[in-house]
Amino acid sequence: MVLKGNEAGRSVRHSRAVLPVAATLAGVVALSACSPVPTLPAAPMEPAESNFTANLPAYRIQVGDVLEVRLMLNPELNEEVTVRPDGHISTTAVADAVAYGRTPADLADTLRKVYAKDLQNPRLSVVVRSFAPTRVYVGGEVTTPGEFVTVGPTLTLSQAIARAGGTKLSSDDTSVFVIRRGPGDKPEFLSTSWKALRQGRNPDADIRLAPYDVVYVPKMGAAEVYQFYNQFLGQYINPSLGFSYLLNGNGSGTVIK
Repeated sequence: MVLKGNEAGRSVRHSRAVLPVAATLAGVVALSACSPVPTLPAAPMEPAESNFTANLPAYRIQVGDVLEVRLMLNPELNEEVTVRPDGHISTTAVADAVAYGRTPADLADTLRKVYAKDLQNPRLSVVVRSFAPTRVYVGGEVTTPGEFVTVGPTLTLSQAIARAGGTKLSSDDTSVFVIRRGPGDKPEFLSTSWKALRQGRNPDADIRLAPYDVVYVPKMGAAEVYQFYNQFLGQYINPSLGFSYLLNGNGSGTVIK
């Protein structure tokens, strides 16, 4: 079939318009074919019975917890005490005892020995009446950094980042830092791969945070250089000179003028 005049011109224009669309679709197909997310098992319609609670560690008393000390045979000595900021408690019979970081059963054993000096075979137990909320902090390249309060088990890494609104495009998702207070209240720096977790390659990277952990999502190198350029160099360098940043395969960068 031979096209003439305006018909031939319209056909050429239509072909030119279709080519970019076809190229775009081909690119999408190519990207989907090399998706970094591995093939994962399908989620069941209903969650299966889990041993999540059975696998949780024994609860350890926190600062601010309200404890009830009960004596079955001597109810007149029952009392409620609050764990002080120094981690200690005081009762009628015990002037000072360490409670922070101990299980209720462990603390009850200690109190039982002290009460045994005045009572014969004290039937003593410790019950946590109210739990102090735990706090974790998320900062760096997240949408809404801040303090996040929970009651019960502390958040996992993915839950904490979700609370913070997710990571920004400028974030370095290869490694996320966790700052934790260790023995002697000294800070410890830990890391985990947020990228491996986000892509479904390493579920073990979804660590459970400890109370008062600080999660810090760093900025990737290209974003840091771009910010430096905007804040410090942009007002002095003539834009016509040009400025670009090449990200090398090892994560380092090269500034090109």
